[in-house]
Amino acid sequence: MSDSLDSADARSRDERDVLAAFRERFVVAEEELIYLLGNSLGRLPRDTAGRLHDLVGVEWGERLIRGWNDGWIGFPQATGDRLAGLLGAEPGEVLLADSTSVNLYKLAVAALRARPDRRRIVTDDLQFPSDLYALRSAMAAAGDGYELHIAPSPDGCYGPVEALEAALDENTALLALSHTVFKSAYTYDMAALTARAHAAGALALWDVSHSVGVWPLQFRADGVDLAVGCTYKYLNGGPGAPAFLYVRRELQEQLQNPVAGWMGQEQPFEFELNYRPAAGLRRFLTGTPAVLSLLPVAFGVDLVLEAGIERVRAKSVAQTEYLIALWEEQLRPLGFELRTPREAARRASHVALAHPEGWRIAQALQAEMNVLLDFRRPDNLRLAAAPLYTTFQELHAAASRLRRVVADRLYERYSPIVTETKPVT
Repeated sequence: MSDSLDSADARSRDERDVLAAFRERFVVAEEELIYLLGNSLGRLPRDTAGRLHDLVGVEWGERLIRGWNDGWIGFPQATGDRLAGLLGAEPGEVLLADSTSVNLYKLAVAALRARPDRRRIVTDDLQFPSDLYALRSAMAAAGDGYELHIAPSPDGCYGPVEALEAALDENTALLALSHTVFKSAYTYDMAALTARAHAAGALALWDVSHSVGVWPLQFRADGVDLAVGCTYKYLNGGPGAPAFLYVRRELQEQLQNPVAGWMGQEQPFEFELNYRPAAGLRRFLTGTPAVLSLLPVAFGVDLVLEAGIERVRAKSVAQTEYLIALWEEQLRPLGFELRTPREAARRASHVALAHPEGWRIAQALQAEMNVLLDFRRPDNLRLAAAPLYTTFQELHAAASRLRRVVADRLYERYSPIVTETKPVT
């Protein structure tokens, strides 16, 4: 091992880390556990637990229904306005509600109905599968004759930019893509592809679930029309935390929520039998805000805002480059293949490594090495660097343990058959 990548160097990197103090702002119950799944579920911010206690014990327990007028009813908009600071959006353009899939469905149907003479959605085969399910459902709701054009990636890692651009034509209503690809961390040039969609007369809808909180997004500057994303990954909003949707202000009065509900009604407490959509973004609300789940999102967002998204991005780049260097030196000779772009400008905050024994390696890491990362079929291991709490020493130790599992053939103790013994993998 080179001196530049030994444990002393990792410790030195942590000592120079300008964001190191933020780790103390999170609950780290097992110091010995190497947690590299911040791209699936972020850690619990310490302030969140106390604030939830007050919400349940005081606001709900004592204030009861009065809590709605004390502020609960405005949580979706207020938290959205805070989140707008990480999205390069304006107040009144971001709303917290529902799940990512539900929001994607809402915005896709709205977009298709706004382009009634066009019958094509353009996407790629790197999409999170749930997004494809939602897009197909949106087409079914919008009417007959729609086509979902799925451009194939050339290698399962990089986005098929040229094929996407070629598919955008006068029949395209919507370009729908994940900004950062969930398997490889490949990240599209949002501004360029949005401009190409607009040149074809189409709208652009982005899923930023794997980039929000670690990438300096610029929705207004990039001309983004519509976007969705989750809050339980790098925003640390908690398991199943509500997602968000973005609608560019200029489009808000043109688009209609296909799932009309009382919270999107102009006067919800008049209980009219006929639906009149609220002005602005509130029309995209449907049901009652999930107050207990909404509150933690604000604390996660505030932590990223306090750290500064540019500093978060700088550390993300440094840590993923460090992981790639460790792969080059220690893991590549053992058969690991890099499935993440080397170019920082095209890479978000996780590194994907493929190995023929990926499934068994993942089992051995969790059972014997105290390392939590995830496995994605057929052979992909994802290692996420969550800049607010992941340390360089953890990344170094993870690489060392990966090396040991393969070099000592510890993975051979586990079944090579991918079994779904647990509901979540």
